[in-house]
Amino acid sequence: MSATAVRSAQEYEDAYRAYYAEASDEERKVRVGEKETSEQAAIVARYADLFTRDQLAALRGAETAATDVDEAERLYRLGRSCEEGIVDAELAAREDELANALLAARLTFEGEEMPLRTAEAQLAVLPEYAKREELGELARVLDSSFNDGRRELLAARDGLQAELSGERDTVARNEAQKQISLRQLESALRQASDTVAPAYDSLRERWFERLLGPERTEVPLSAHVRWLRRLSPLEATYPRERSVEVCVETVRALGFDLESIPNIRLDLEDRPQKSPRACVIPVDPPEIVYLITRAQGGISDYQAFLHEAGHALHYAGCDPGLPWTFRAISRDHALTEIYSYIVEAVSREPGWHALHFGLSDAEAEENAEATLFLEALVYRRYAAKLRFELGFWDAFPSEHGASSRDYDPLLTDATGLHYDGRAYLSDMDAGFYSADYLRAWIRSAQLSSHLRREVGEDWWRSSGTGEILRGLFAEGTRPSTEEVARRIGFEPLDTGPLVAELTARPG
Repeated sequence: MSATAVRSAQEYEDAYRAYYAEASDEERKVRVGEKETSEQAAIVARYADLFTRDQLAALRGAETAATDVDEAERLYRLGRSCEEGIVDAELAAREDELANALLAARLTFEGEEMPLRTAEAQLAVLPEYAKREELGELARVLDSSFNDGRRELLAARDGLQAELSGERDTVARNEAQKQISLRQLESALRQASDTVAPAYDSLRERWFERLLGPERTEVPLSAHVRWLRRLSPLEATYPRERSVEVCVETVRALGFDLESIPNIRLDLEDRPQKSPRACVIPVDPPEIVYLITRAQGGISDYQAFLHEAGHALHYAGCDPGLPWTFRAISRDHALTEIYSYIVEAVSREPGWHALHFGLSDAEAEENAEATLFLEALVYRRYAAKLRFELGFWDAFPSEHGASSRDYDPLLTDATGLHYDGRAYLSDMDAGFYSADYLRAWIRSAQLSSHLRREVGEDWWRSSGTGEILRGLFAEGTRPSTEEVARRIGFEPLDTGPLVAELTARPG
């Protein structure tokens, strides 16, 4: 097909599916350390005829003419994918260059040269407080040396998105895509964060002492986050070697035999260049879905596995009869994050700790409290992050992303950890992903309340939960998270269940 040809909507969906699979698999190979360099630019170039302004205009015209609601939504998502592809085509080579530079980046710590990703993973297992701070600073200096490149790419992407969408205001553009008010969301989340602050402060004092020890400074550096999230002093209770066994058994209790679902491919190997951040990559849902983790010992292995299992079960469980668009493409990530959060939430149940790790009721309740502390910490961090990002993008036309603004004070005040302003760009996910996480936090708490009402307090080990989830998974990516809220009897911004979860004492 010539570079100027315009496809029909169905032809476009079929061709885009092939591109999506190839680009997703390339992302996977780089992320898991199977490849040392990214070649996304070459993939985008091979599919250049998918990403033209004429094709975008054709898809938008078809959307305008569509009379069926689902068809109009499918066409909107295909149009958005085309729009993003045009942007990617213009920026892929520069983004590959940055990604490859980050992969090649090395630092020297205690006489050993190591990749930046290895250093970041090492922060989770380094037992000495002072050495974590030293390595954290080395990693931050090296990582922030790429900020000029990040800022240039951020500005270029935003400019192209503004041109193609016709909406120059970044916040308004993302609100239109997500079909929500980001500012109303932030206001509700800030109120919830303020409400849970006293309970969080109490948990923080207790668990900073337990996990960081008496040598900690009054405001420890964020370099300790991976150590905290791993609950490293409790590592012996949650050994690396049992994480797969326990998590598979946990998911089986919900009615899903993870190891017998051929669509889900597990990548659990530890490679030097493998990202320490677990993920799911749905290459061709529901048929090919990768679940990727990098175990290092500690509770975070279990939580990361369960979190990603929720994603994997969602993508692998979608109805194969749905149009491909409603199996793989969503307006945002808020829907699938509900399912990752609800499966991960099992790890905050005292009974789960007692059942799988031989703890007494008192020990199980104490360890469940530690996971509650981590959940509150990360929630408050993300609520602050969304507030920062709204201010960042409001000021972007004049500042062009050159200032870290209030990143440091907002995140530091929210967590009690010192977040270095130099991290403001590497900590920024595209498309207000922070808002998607936060919407999923609200919805997951609502869904948990619904499950307790419909299934019972033992929802976390009941196949009845699996039946409810299986029905939701089958819908693929079609519903919005707000639609799910109303279906289970909640208003989208009702943070009551979330506040109740974050202020409750286990037991």
